[in-house]
Formats: sequence, structure tokens, C-alpha cells
Amino acid sequence: MRRTILHVDLDAFFCAVEIIRNPSLAGVPFVVGGQPGARGVVASASYPAREFGIRSAMPTAQAVRICPDLVIVSSNHGNYSEYSEKVMDLLRNSAPIVEQISIDEAFLDISDAPETGEQMARELQKKINEQFSLPTSWGVAPSKLVAKIATEIGKPEGLVVVLPGKEEEFLAPLAVDMLWGVGPKSRDRLLDVGIRTIGDISALEPERLKEMFGERGLELAARARGVDERPVAATHRRRSISSERTFEQDISDEVELRRIILSISEGLGRRLRKKGLAGSTVRIKLRWADFQTITRQVRLDQPTDQDTEINRAARRLFSNAWKPGQKVRLLGVGVADLGKRVRQLDLFDRSWEEDDRLFAAIDRIRNKYGRNALRRANTLKGKKKPDLKQ
Repeated sequence: MRRTILHVDLDAFFCAVEIIRNPSLAGVPFVVGGQPGARGVVASASYPAREFGIRSAMPTAQAVRICPDLVIVSSNHGNYSEYSEKVMDLLRNSAPIVEQISIDEAFLDISDAPETGEQMARELQKKINEQFSLPTSWGVAPSKLVAKIATEIGKPEGLVVVLPGKEEEFLAPLAVDMLWGVGPKSRDRLLDVGIRTIGDISALEPERLKEMFGERGLELAARARGVDERPVAATHRRRSISSERTFEQDISDEVELRRIILSISEGLGRRLRKKGLAGSTVRIKLRWADFQTITRQVRLDQPTDQDTEINRAARRLFSNAWKPGQKVRLLGVGVADLGKRVRQLDLFDRSWEEDDRLFAAIDRIRNKYGRNALRRANTLKGKKKPDLKQ
């Protein structure tokens, strides 16, 4: 049976979400990322910014030199995660097998569906735009490799279909570095011997590629013909959620760092409750000023979806890993080992029931009036002492 694989990419995803939040950014060259004076880098560039040659991972200072009128927007990863979850839920409700491969990309296997790949892709492209105001690009092909490359060819807001048996013809004129497995070093080696397109690769004898790249050369030969038997692996169950912040300037102030941990913990708790999930493991991630990165984690007695419990565990991990005065470049908190929320009953401690009611009320208010409608005092800048009980 012929496979029908769809690949979807949310176009300039972070920028698209920021345009929803601030429509005046539409048509403007802007980036999501850090400030130019603080070692900031571009996380995502709008398409008008890309016309200047600005790309993700570029230092923001360089981007501003290229486009002096560039608008810089700070990252808001909580919002990006929420929109991503909405889109992925829609995809999982629409296709039998969905493999999410990043916050803004997924593969769908619809081989058994009555619709054609093009029909399904066009329908989902329209739904995502109408329901969430997010632009997407789609590739349809018999394999994951070709479907993903088709998506890249069609950006932005494109839909490219590669029919069965046409994979090699589709790939032939494309540059060699569009093929999975061809990085900068491999590209340079291929260019040195006059191989510039994927068609040039497929025209070579596999043994010649093996001489150049070892066993990997045989894989390249197959990929150049569009051969990719990897299945779409369902990723319905999320095993963890996390959020992290990279600071424009390193932070060594304990009060500020604890405030950030609490703020992140609140966001994670809200996302867990919204999904009806709870996690049994809390993790933190710390990157020091010298770029050394560490992670620490602790197993909880019971799965939780409550801000205070996540924050308490994260704060303990932080205290054990951080030394007073130590500068922090990045701080992240995560909750892992997710499952449906089930709490073992304790006859002598029912305080969690009051917390459940409190968080339910807080969530209702925030859902109606926005995330910042209610905020703890110790998540606000300027508080002198951290609230050690929360």
C-alpha cells in the first residue's frame, strides 16, 4: 500500500503569535529575540525581516545593522506553547497518526484516510488559519523526507504535493544541502567534486558515495532518490512540559531568580490543569555565565498540577545547585512523567482540596480576563524579600 505522509510547519511561528497579540506588527520587519546590547539572538524573524537576510540564530546586533528600523519583540514562550498545543490537538483529532517533532512541526500519516493528501492538507491549512489565525505550509508525499522538503519549497503558506513515483524527479534540481544528512562539511565535500544538486547525487554510483562518506554514503544515495521508510510515530502522550528564560543580562540576585522560578511554576501549573494532567517529577535547568549548563530533578510523592508544589520542588533544587552571587544566564523549570491527575487520599491532610478550589477559581478569572488578571505579589519586580512559604 502506498503511504500518504503530510508534513506541516507553522510559518514563522513565534512571529505569527506576536502578530495575533499585536496586529500592528503585520507587514513590519521584526524579530522575536533578545536585545542587541545584551548578547541577544534572533529566535524567529518575520518574513519582511527575512527579505533583509535576517535569520534565526543571528545575533540581534547584526540584524539591527542590516535593518536599522527592525522591531525587536521579547519572547513569550508560554503563549507559543499554548498555541502549539491547540494546533497539535486539532491535528490529532483529524488524522489517525500524528508525530509532533517540534513546537511548530508535525508529520501526519493518512494512508488509510478516504481523502487525498492534498484534500486533507488544504482542509487543515484552512482550519488552522480560521480557528487560530496562524499561517502554515504543507508538504504531501509518500515519505517523511520528501514531505518535509516539499514543505520547505512551498513556504510561506504553500502546499506542495509530490505524487508517488515522482520523488526523484522532484528532488533532482534542488541544492544538495536540502537533503537530510548533508550538513556544511558534507556539502563542501560534494561541491569540491562538482556535485551541486540532489540529482547529481542520485546520478553517482552508490559505491562512489560510500568511498566519500562510508556507510552513510549509501544512505545519501537512497535519500537522493526519495527513499525513506521511516514510519510516522504517534506522539499522543506528552511526557513533559517545561519553560525556560534566557536573560539579556546575567542575573545573580536571589530574589529575582526565585521570582522567576515562581512565575514559571505558575505557568506550568496552569497548563497542566488545562490539560487535566499532573506530573511526578520536577526539573530545573541552569546555565551559568560561562555557558556551562546543568539539570537537576526530584521525584514527588504524588503527581501534581499545583503551582505551589512545583515551585517548592524547583526552589529546593535551585538552592542546592546555586551559590550566592553566582551569575545565571538561563533558568528553566519542567514537569515530567505526565499522566491523568490522580491523588491518593490522605485522611489527615485534605489541604490540597482547598488548593484545588483556589486554583480552579484563579484559572477561571485568568481565562476570562487574561493571564495577568491575578498575579502573586512575589512574582512582581521590586519585592524586597521572597515569600518562602509559596
